[in-house]
Amino acid sequence: MYHITVSEEIKNACPQFKGAAVYAEVTNSLFNEGLWEEINSFTNELITGTHPEDIKLQPAIAATREVYKRCGKDPSRYRPSAEALRRRLMRGLSLYQIDTLVDLINLVSLRTGYSIGGFDADKIQGTDICLGVGKAEEPFEGIGRGVLNIEGLPVYRDREGGIGTPTSDNERTKMELGTRHILALVNGYSGEEGLQEAAVMIQELLKKYASSDGGSIFYFE
Repeated sequence: MYHITVSEEIKNACPQFKGAAVYAEVTNSLFNEGLWEEINSFTNELITGTHPEDIKLQPAIAATREVYKRCGKDPSRYRPSAEALRRRLMRGLSLYQIDTLVDLINLVSLRTGYSIGGFDADKIQGTDICLGVGKAEEPFEGIGRGVLNIEGLPVYRDREGGIGTPTSDNERTKMELGTRHILALVNGYSGEEGLQEAAVMIQELLKKYASSDGGSIFYFE
């Protein structure tokens, strides 16, 4: 199992930080109709019940934005993924359809406001992962974004380097159709409240749509 630690940099910027991890064996698919019925139902509800100016006030999103500021990053230029997804919907654009694992992580992120890292666990180098802060010119290739400037962003690192930030995960460890083991990391910059519910939500969606027993949940801080 993975050993996940939180650096003093993050603890100083966010003393209330709590993290949850879900590790599970899975079977991915290109598209799942049942999952997309859930996604479409929730996104319609979100659009009709949300004002654009309220997005950054959602507790988990607001807390993530505050950590960006404390670590030296402008959250309006490098938006946390949960905020970016909500803003995309509010602009009248549809949610990206990638594959079942990515799509279900996006659904949990939309529902909860957490920016969630979803990784192909078999691509992670070693079992030690540390949450720190990105350095100047630290190499990081964001998924579909090319080279990403992660200076001042919270970043999970394995023994080779960065694998994920709340803005984008790394191409190196991304989930694909052939992914057989998932590690999902829920970033509780707003503290413990709601963290377990988000992790259980991931488990339940994996059971329903990814031929999984839901795997195991563990917490870190």
